[in-house]
Amino acid sequence: MKFIKNIGLVVCIIGFSFFVGSIFVGEYQVSEEKFNSWINNKGIKSEIFIADANSQIVGKTFSSFKLSSKLIELAEKSSEAHQVNIQKWQTEGGQDEKINKEWSKVIWVDWSKVHKDFTFPLLQETVNSPVNNNQWLAFFLTFGLAIIGGLLYIIPDFILLGPAGIKNNALFQHSATNRGWGGMLVAAFFISFYFLLYFFSDFLINPILATNPISLALSGNPASQWFMYGLIYCSVMTVFAVKMYVKYRHNLYQVIRTTVVWFFQIAFAFLIPEMLVRFNQPWYDFKNAWPLNYTFFFDWNINSLLDSGNLGLFMLVWGILLTIVVIPVMVYFLGKRWYCSWVCGCGGLAETLGDPYRHLSDKSLKAWKFERYIIHLVLVFATVMTGATLYTYFSGATTVLGIQTASLQSWYGFWIGSIFAGVIGTGFYPLMGNRVWCRFGCPLAAYLGLVQKFKSRFRITTNGGQCISCGNCSTYCEMGIDVRAYAQKGQNIVRSSCVGCGVCSAVCPRGVLKLENAPDIDRVNDNPILIGKEEVKLK
Repeated sequence: MKFIKNIGLVVCIIGFSFFVGSIFVGEYQVSEEKFNSWINNKGIKSEIFIADANSQIVGKTFSSFKLSSKLIELAEKSSEAHQVNIQKWQTEGGQDEKINKEWSKVIWVDWSKVHKDFTFPLLQETVNSPVNNNQWLAFFLTFGLAIIGGLLYIIPDFILLGPAGIKNNALFQHSATNRGWGGMLVAAFFISFYFLLYFFSDFLINPILATNPISLALSGNPASQWFMYGLIYCSVMTVFAVKMYVKYRHNLYQVIRTTVVWFFQIAFAFLIPEMLVRFNQPWYDFKNAWPLNYTFFFDWNINSLLDSGNLGLFMLVWGILLTIVVIPVMVYFLGKRWYCSWVCGCGGLAETLGDPYRHLSDKSLKAWKFERYIIHLVLVFATVMTGATLYTYFSGATTVLGIQTASLQSWYGFWIGSIFAGVIGTGFYPLMGNRVWCRFGCPLAAYLGLVQKFKSRFRITTNGGQCISCGNCSTYCEMGIDVRAYAQKGQNIVRSSCVGCGVCSAVCPRGVLKLENAPDIDRVNDNPILIGKEEVKLK
């Protein structure tokens, strides 16, 4: 079995190496036909840019980095020339028509968008690489080998780890799980990948092309960086869900929870949305609720849904009802665990890929205070941005209190949607634990938490007389809750941040903790400290 496990590790590393190595292979040659098609699709009107690109790019061979850099360089140069003309005509006066026409030729270059919106389509069409010419083979050598190797590495643990039971052996000694060099290396890779995904997707052309056959089969469209990411997300969750089955196979709650959250990710966040596109319907994740889905009320999304007939109208109404009715009702009966631990894709990745890092969450009072301030500030930001978005949608205005609504949307998308949720939210797993985003930044978690704190039947009850203060519950609480402190006093755990994963109860050797749904009377209790058989009221 150890031999099979080692073989699996080698195969997985080979697949991973092919994936990373594919970024650097191939060349890019822009033909006149593809260049003109790209110009028309992007609506580029700058004759300066077109002339320079024709002379310096068309018919020549580049690497992805050099072609992307050259396109941006020429775009910036042409924009500067057009703005010089605009300033000149503004000084002369009476040139409004010429000024407006010149403004239409300016190519706006924003580093956070230019690589994915401006250069990516052209690079995707002009690549000549072994990956592009052998897409199915590339898929097998990257995704296929990584998945097969991962499963071969994990499955033997059913036997090698001995009898069923949670084994967190050596987590604090292994460099990959104690913020050592291994963890730093993993964090660096995660952060780098998310930066490329969100801001420099034109450097991921070959990995994206490796997923092209799957995308064409599901939606009928070529793969994008988001399809590639969705496929990676589902693949990683699948492999690490098997790891969860091995680790928690004696605990039915964990097995069912893992299966359900995996199913919702595969079906509702990946397969169904892609198949909707094949039938000319909007891409739609039926489980993704505002404010986590912060673009739901953007004008382009509302218009797209309204233009899609009865199904689009149903999607719009469902999205609104999900946020204002379904979520609070479900939280009242089941706590926020129904979403954060059983449905949400972010939680699904945290519970599978992130499980080896759950003990790294900060349990200090300082972290708790920081958590409460920042997560609710993000919720306020999301609410203000959405309010401004709806105001401009219905009023036709572009500003609210002198602030451009588009700027609010862009700021939120960059800082919260990209940096916080992606780069930090997943990239910091090996540094701050697996629920960084859920604990500190997710506005939907904040909304769910407010309902759970003040009006819910959910709580974790404690049998303080049985507690031996081993600290397992606090150590493995991914949300940074000092569970032992509650257990020692026999107090119910009613925290807005608790996602009800149940791991605290699973690792308790004495059965002290129990996840319960019961009437909310005396839910937040003033239980006594248990000293032997006597009870002393805590005043």
